[in-house]
Amino acid sequence: MILGIETSCDDTAVAIVADGRRVLAEHIASQDELNRLYGGVVPELASRRHLEMLVPVTKKVLRETDLTWSDLSGVAVTYGPGLAGALLTGLSFAKALTLATGLPLIGVNHLAGHIAANYIDTDLEPPFLALVVSGGNSQIVRVNDYVDFEIRADTRDDAAGEVLDKIARELGLGFPGGAAIDAYALKGVPTALDFPRARLDTGEFSYSGLKTAALQWLRRNDLGEGELREGRLADFCASYMQAVVDPLIDNLRAELSASGYGTLGVSGGVSASRFLRRELRILAEETGIKLHIPAMRYCTDNAAMIAAQGYFQLKLGSGIYPGDLDAVANLTL
Repeated sequence: MILGIETSCDDTAVAIVADGRRVLAEHIASQDELNRLYGGVVPELASRRHLEMLVPVTKKVLRETDLTWSDLSGVAVTYGPGLAGALLTGLSFAKALTLATGLPLIGVNHLAGHIAANYIDTDLEPPFLALVVSGGNSQIVRVNDYVDFEIRADTRDDAAGEVLDKIARELGLGFPGGAAIDAYALKGVPTALDFPRARLDTGEFSYSGLKTAALQWLRRNDLGEGELREGRLADFCASYMQAVVDPLIDNLRAELSASGYGTLGVSGGVSASRFLRRELRILAEETGIKLHIPAMRYCTDNAAMIAAQGYFQLKLGSGIYPGDLDAVANLTL
């Protein structure tokens, strides 16, 4: 059993997972109220809140399982990528725990953790193709083994989740706003507006042009008020969401054909989008692949995915540190 700790951004999350697949207990202390107050994540405030919440959240998880430290096999912690201060708080706490208990310290890449969310409550095993879509990353990855990853398509500039949150703020839909755009998109007409799609020869994802085009459209056009605004907003969001999703589907289709993989695992905050899930199901039906998408609560940042990945790393002897692990804010997969 592995204790997982996740503090890469604003959520303080702790979980205990058995066999890399069964979640025995988990808890997340959210900072959503604080983020709404400031219109987004304030790194310094996020780090301070982590310091306040790590001990009580860990105690809560241990109480729920009636486990003691001697029942655990290791402590897995996110060490990057993410906000430097936030990562340091979780990592320092994990180091203290391992020094006090003698348990091994397992450093987990946050992106590998997102991929591992696909293992929770399933029998999925590598190899498979993974799509990781979040606020900071849009990637297609060949998962050759639990610790062997090959990036096939990466983010050139803005990630999918980032441009959704940016436009949501412009529309006054709050933060994080991806869920609000998704809800409107399901009620609108995806072909109402023609937004650009960047299709690069390199296979990279580029959303900066789409973001700029959407911002310019909003500044040139009035959405109106009342029912008129609701209808226009739904069409805008549907068209915008379609422009975000199309490159993901196109690149996935090409990579599935090139790799010959018959299974696709999807994770990251944007994978909670019902609009994206609908398009992925269509892709699965057209190509005959097996589609894995984690439960909604494991799409966004959580500690269960970190514990799951930590289990497989410990089992394979990968990413185990004697205490000299450092936080790496710009860590890559």
